[in-house]
Amino acid sequence: MDNEKKFHGEGRREFVKQTSLLAGGLLAMPILSKANFFSGSSDVIKIALIGCGGRGTGAATQALSTKENVQLVAMADAFPDRLKDSYDNIKEALGDKASRVNVPESNKFLGFDAYKQAIALADVVILATPPGFRPIHFEEAIRQGKHVFMEKPVATDPAGIKKVLEAAAVAKTKKLNVVVGLQRRYQNSYRELYKRYKDGIIGDMLSAQVWWNQGALWVKPRKPEYTEMEYQMRNWYYFNWLCGDHIVEQHIHNIDVGNWFMGETPVTASGMGGRAVRTGKEYGEIYDHHYVEYRYRNGVVMNSQCRHWKDAPSKVDEEIVGTKGRIFCDKAQIVDHKGKVLYQFDKSKENNPYQTEHDELFAAIAKGEYKFADAERGAQTTLSAIIGRLATYSGQVIDWNVALNSGLDLHPKTYAFDAQPPVMPDASGNYAYAKPGITKYFT
Repeated sequence: MDNEKKFHGEGRREFVKQTSLLAGGLLAMPILSKANFFSGSSDVIKIALIGCGGRGTGAATQALSTKENVQLVAMADAFPDRLKDSYDNIKEALGDKASRVNVPESNKFLGFDAYKQAIALADVVILATPPGFRPIHFEEAIRQGKHVFMEKPVATDPAGIKKVLEAAAVAKTKKLNVVVGLQRRYQNSYRELYKRYKDGIIGDMLSAQVWWNQGALWVKPRKPEYTEMEYQMRNWYYFNWLCGDHIVEQHIHNIDVGNWFMGETPVTASGMGGRAVRTGKEYGEIYDHHYVEYRYRNGVVMNSQCRHWKDAPSKVDEEIVGTKGRIFCDKAQIVDHKGKVLYQFDKSKENNPYQTEHDELFAAIAKGEYKFADAERGAQTTLSAIIGRLATYSGQVIDWNVALNSGLDLHPKTYAFDAQPPVMPDASGNYAYAKPGITKYFT
């Protein structure tokens, strides 16, 4: 069955059913010998961190905070300062577990190919570089037979999605656990809300609304010694080949909740967006707001909005509307259409989902279980966000399958600090950005 049939129609629905069971740990999987999972005879689970920024540092700390016998044995990054800071911060954060950091200088790798060397030393790989590199890093981790925790999104363009899907299929044949950092799937309140939704508490779904609206983010000033490649990598959030725009890098969490409850991925996306507030050249090429209408095969519409506007109200939430009531995810509450509370999750029982996703992954690996196959679902949600970006950038209606098969590739031909990135500034230092009605995709 090809990828398109997996995403839509009967094959698509069965595909979603199976991956949902896998993600929930409900599908009975074989118990494998530890030879399938560990590189040596010891019961130590060896971890390599690929990408030593803030999220990589956090993910490694969470992996090393699990109950299992784990050690960080290798680290890789493009920049020595980030690797050093990450190493120091992980050790400090672990406190009395700092001995779990066992990374000699010989296992600290730098440069664009450093990931290959680090992956070779580990049983489990944490992929947390800017997301543009995720497809090639995931492909290599699976080629080397490693379990993977990878941050979302899993790509920034359709060509990257294809690469992830191909590697995900190989991961399944090798029975390699893969967890993607869409952590609401691992959060107690969301899991309880989803159970009740599936039990029919709000009836049939009518619509969904999802938001990630917040203030401004960081910018790192350009330094004279930076090449253009280094500048863009230091400011990766503002360049699509590295980040995918904030609808892909950040709002993906909320879009994933919509897809999860819908049990489908969108068929089309249309919308609008632009650069209303964040207009300076230091903000690269991305927009500061997006509004997308996602249409699903079952006829349901999900309205999606995200923005980065300083001093404007913040809202990060999801609302699912059904024939008999609605779910407010942030409140962890379900009400009928008259406002009567049908269910309220006890917030004292909330967990830290960032920690839980590692706890469950490493527990499965330690037991020799094949339990997690998140990569395909991560690719589904990432492509959902990507078609939203393509819709707001162009003003066109973007079809899921057309985008998936478009071959659109944002990446440079060569990864090197003296290489030219795919987007370059003009003489004034400004970057060209998409303009709806002028920018065209898939005509």
